[in-house]
Amino acid sequence: MGLTGSPSGQFMREACVSHDYSFGIEEEFFVVDGQTNSVQRRMPSGFFDQLKDILGDSVSVEMLQSQLELATRPSTGAGSALDQLKGLRRTVADVAAEHGLGLIAAGTHPTATWDGVRATRANRFDGVMNDLKMLGERSMVCGLHVHVELPDPDERVDVMRRMVPYIPHFIALSTSSPFWGAKQTGLMGYRLAAFDELPRTGLPEMFETAAAYERYIDAMVEARAITDSSYVWWAIRPSRQLPTLELRAPDSCTRIEDTVAIAALYRALVRFLVRNRHHNKDVGTVDRAIADENKWRAQRYGIHGSFVDLAQRRAVSVRDAVDGLVHLVGEDAEALGCLDALLHVRTIAEAGTSADVQLAVFQEAHHRTGKRGEALDAVKTWLANATLQ
Repeated sequence: MGLTGSPSGQFMREACVSHDYSFGIEEEFFVVDGQTNSVQRRMPSGFFDQLKDILGDSVSVEMLQSQLELATRPSTGAGSALDQLKGLRRTVADVAAEHGLGLIAAGTHPTATWDGVRATRANRFDGVMNDLKMLGERSMVCGLHVHVELPDPDERVDVMRRMVPYIPHFIALSTSSPFWGAKQTGLMGYRLAAFDELPRTGLPEMFETAAAYERYIDAMVEARAITDSSYVWWAIRPSRQLPTLELRAPDSCTRIEDTVAIAALYRALVRFLVRNRHHNKDVGTVDRAIADENKWRAQRYGIHGSFVDLAQRRAVSVRDAVDGLVHLVGEDAEALGCLDALLHVRTIAEAGTSADVQLAVFQEAHHRTGKRGEALDAVKTWLANATLQ
């Protein structure tokens, strides 16, 4: 769900102080029954404690007991991040199997319902649930977060503002939530429709300086509207405890290669915007309004839709928009050593996201059996298997 606000302690201890754009990845998962792949509503006694003993700060609980989060150490190489993610997923899967459980990476679970879900008992979560009420209980969603190191606070806010027009690209490439409560939603990425019910979500406000951003945070804290900036859950935000800018828009990716590709694209784009300070320099309210429309189009259609191009005054296919972004940041990706990982986003744009596969699996199974329940079971089985490939 992404409401923890407490970034990986490993990232905090190991984040580089040099400007090498080190990055860390946080993935959220559904804990499921190992036989049925249905969501587990209560975390079994000893399961998380065992994980914590093995993985330390790389694993953390989420607000609901049916979810957990894994976090990599800071990396400067896509290969290192890929290896870490594979190791983390496999370790959790092995421990989960001992408890009769499994793991699914997706923005929403195909058949989970929010009623009867148990909250994790912790001071922060107790406060959040008291504030959000039913909205907190309904947040059965899992996201992907990518931190990229930017030591200068002014730079973090500046890049955040100039990044806004590209947020829909990351949403379209990561869609993995076409189902909600055992129903086809008609959206490729339903997760943000549910998550954006919460306050302080969606695209960030267009702060032009770090001082303006801090005035906003200070006013909110002093008015006791929030405890600190970690209660601001925008699609992209400056981290409260780390020298990073955190991307929060994507769905949790079922396939690890998709996760690493999206992280590589984000990291390269951050570097590009730092090097090219005039790019999107004049981005403002009109650009944000267009980005908000494109965000919706990304949620609705995924890679199959189009974006409104403000400069050209026309619609541009998501595939063309992604290809243009790859060309834009290719030099930066090469300099960072993540060009191969980045180029996988073209494969996603052509071959499809997790949402595309889920819908194809559902349709094939439903056509074969004529039973929606069995078709949904087939989707859950694919998700469980693909999460560990």
